[in-house]
Amino acid sequence: MTIPDSGYMMENGSIELPCTPEEEARIIQELTRKAESNLREGNTYYVISNRWFMDWQRYVGQPLGAYPFNEDATQSQPSLLPNTASRPGPIDNSDIIIREIDGESDDPQLIITLEEGRDYVLVAQEVWERLSEWYKGGPALPRKMISMGDAKQLSVEVFPLCLNLHDTRDRSHKVIRLSKKASLHELYSIVCRLKGIAPEKARIWDYFNKRKHTVLVASDQTLEDSNLQMDQDILLEVQAEGLLLSGFGFDSTGNDLALVPIEPLRSSVTIAGGPTLSNGFSAGYSSNAYQGSSLSSTYGDMEDGYDSMRPASRGEKGGLAGLQNLGNTCFMNSAIQCLVHTPPLVEYFLQDYTDEINRQNPLGMHGELAFAFGELLRKLWSSGRAPVAPRAFKGKLGRFAPQFSGYNQHDSQELLAFLLDGLHEDLNRVKQKPYFETKDSDGRPDEEVADELWRYHRARNDSVIVDTCQGQYKSTLVCPVCNKISITFDPFMYLSLPLPSTVTRTMTVTVFYSDGSGLPMPYTVTVLKHGYIKDLIQALESACCLRTDEYLLLAEVYEHRIFRYFENPTDMLNSIKDDEHIVAYRLPKNVALLTRLEISHRYQDKCIIDSSKASERKLFLTPLVTFLEDPRNGIDIDFSVDKVLSPLRRKTFISPEPVFKDGAENGSPSEIIEEPMNSCTIQFGHEGRSMEYTEPVENSSRGMAFHLCLTDEQGTCCRPVVKDTVIQPARMLKVILDWTEKEYELYDASYLKDLPEVHKSGLTVKKTKQEAISLFSCLEAFLKEEPLGPDDMWYCPGCKEHRQASKKLDLWRLPDILVFHLKRFSYSRWLKNKLDTFVNFPIHNLDLSKYVKCKDATESSHVYELYAISNHYGGLGGGHYTAYCKLIDDDRWYHFDDSHVSAAAESDIKTSAAYVLFYRRVKVQQNGVVGGPSQCNRSS
Repeated sequence: MTIPDSGYMMENGSIELPCTPEEEARIIQELTRKAESNLREGNTYYVISNRWFMDWQRYVGQPLGAYPFNEDATQSQPSLLPNTASRPGPIDNSDIIIREIDGESDDPQLIITLEEGRDYVLVAQEVWERLSEWYKGGPALPRKMISMGDAKQLSVEVFPLCLNLHDTRDRSHKVIRLSKKASLHELYSIVCRLKGIAPEKARIWDYFNKRKHTVLVASDQTLEDSNLQMDQDILLEVQAEGLLLSGFGFDSTGNDLALVPIEPLRSSVTIAGGPTLSNGFSAGYSSNAYQGSSLSSTYGDMEDGYDSMRPASRGEKGGLAGLQNLGNTCFMNSAIQCLVHTPPLVEYFLQDYTDEINRQNPLGMHGELAFAFGELLRKLWSSGRAPVAPRAFKGKLGRFAPQFSGYNQHDSQELLAFLLDGLHEDLNRVKQKPYFETKDSDGRPDEEVADELWRYHRARNDSVIVDTCQGQYKSTLVCPVCNKISITFDPFMYLSLPLPSTVTRTMTVTVFYSDGSGLPMPYTVTVLKHGYIKDLIQALESACCLRTDEYLLLAEVYEHRIFRYFENPTDMLNSIKDDEHIVAYRLPKNVALLTRLEISHRYQDKCIIDSSKASERKLFLTPLVTFLEDPRNGIDIDFSVDKVLSPLRRKTFISPEPVFKDGAENGSPSEIIEEPMNSCTIQFGHEGRSMEYTEPVENSSRGMAFHLCLTDEQGTCCRPVVKDTVIQPARMLKVILDWTEKEYELYDASYLKDLPEVHKSGLTVKKTKQEAISLFSCLEAFLKEEPLGPDDMWYCPGCKEHRQASKKLDLWRLPDILVFHLKRFSYSRWLKNKLDTFVNFPIHNLDLSKYVKCKDATESSHVYELYAISNHYGGLGGGHYTAYCKLIDDDRWYHFDDSHVSAAAESDIKTSAAYVLFYRRVKVQQNGVVGGPSQCNRSS
């Protein structure tokens, strides 16, 4: 398309477009599409406050929350915002930047806790330039796109790396901001230019936790690969005149001055107890499979201050060290603490595991992830209670899993899944995986098929993770057409259990009468928290005594407009938030044969006399919905508006318009006396009919009682309705009622004001006892038979077609370490939600015998004991992760909250924050007494 000129300057400094808001939206979408087709490292994007961006979305008619990069956003959202909102003012990013105490800053910084989509959006440079031309404002917040991890995943670096530079000469400090992809050469260049010193006279230390670790060598190594963290300290030392600081010298090329430590901080022994090489590499890593491997890291790859090459053994206070939070890394700390307190993994990584590192596996991470995890575990078990900063491990994590890099909050279970899979591939004892062609069960016994598939799996996957953490479940699919049964046996690393929807939710909805037979009434009903729209409608039908010839039409009211109708009964209720305003209109069931009339209300400031200034009129009150029978002209619309407003008439008045009763003389106004309404009248009206005084003898004989305008779907035009206005046949009409002083005198508008929210929480709300469910009910919900979703169809080999088959899961083989993930978080395109349901889980004697279908007598016990929990507190945006872990040796529980570790009573570990549960198998003696933990059986 051809993008029109920018526009022309207005008196207020903004640029007025020579096009409609819809055309403005199309221009931005076209620019976005062009930017998307040219994604590459180094592109510039701009941060814009979501508050301002949502105002712009309302103005142009885009759905709220539509991500600007998504070209299909407006096409996939069924209900768009009305685009009659006021044109937004200048771009205002003041709510997302740090306010400087001494005035405006030349380099405004973003608040570190911001979340994309909630607080800000990212737009391409071309989009920013056009919006900036149209609206001005700012400040501009440009950011670069960088590639992350070995996979070179592109991402916008919203938060550059902030380093606190300390100068040893005057003890001053200065904040330096630069990309984590910048090299150490660039760091030296910036520091030397800032301090006015020659590069050959400078030496910069990694000064994490205000303690010297290593000298940062001026090289092409990036700051990210140097394990530098957000807001950490670096230390500048400057060579005095005539003196040469130790550690200064030229690199092997003789081109630049390289900074190297004089003495490498190394021990004389390796993990395996052998000697180390002079360059600090392990001799053990120089043999056979590890010849030339990048796995042999320098000291900078190790955890801070830890000599990783000495023999590892459990310290006197082993396992009680916390993990420093490196910036929203509580999710990582929680998952790590649970894993490093898993007894089989502790025993494995405290021994010599180097021979099992598989750097050749294309599915692994060259052994680097396993090595980094092993070194971190050894540090935590041998350092007493001093907190450990897992910088090296986080660096490896960001390299191999860019989704966990940066400083945003992530999901501890997602990290756990990545770690278990990554550790397995790095430690897989199988160097060359054999190929097996899987066979269909063909009626063979389940035991035979399960053992065959398990052998195939173990022939390709053999590691400590498989030994301890992998089990097997049976999956049964049944075709609904030909009844073809397909049985497979698949391995699992953990079980993700749904939380049954037994938690209820109270919702308040205001019900309106479309025939004018009663006043609007709010109803509060109780429904399943994760039910459907049809459940809410059924509850409201009972509460408001809905007649058999009526139905309820649900709608959301936003800024005095109907934002969307809920016409699909299978839509989820969790799409309705507590702070929204929901209404229901009582309509006749034969409404399909009628014309629906939607009425919005508008007022005009008394100071405005010029009727041409329609834009000065603003919407107010709650929209009404009624119906028309074969509308022909403006009088029909006027009469329907009068009928639906009739319950709002004030108690006693003389009608200014000739509204006739049956038998009244033509042209003589009749005095109308409002009847008192009891609860039955409010609910049912006058025997289901409109109030008597609203029924004229002849519609055509009356004049227009209201100032009405016909408007379109988006509300962009407004055509006055007069008596002779011809009404074209339509399924729905929208009109705007302009309120004058006459309407204010005749009708009580208070009934249409201040709609209640769906749910209003507060101190006055009575707290109900929190509902609890058992871990067993979650497991049964996971194992129950259910049909596959329409997006997850199964190709039936019998029908040769994709079918929505029914699926049934059964546990077949359980591992020694059994992990349960409670699915507290639900995600959809437009909604994220968390369940705080309390799950009652056993701590001791979790017996799963009845759920295991394998009846092999040699199978180990199915009794488990809890030893670790990953907890999540709070909501989606500002939550916090901790962990409860049990030290098996002293039979005591501890609470791990980042760096802080404290003793915990067993009675305190059951909370509604429990997110991931870790169980270990225990022996059951013949007399039924629970014994100690079972040993891992690699051949099982």
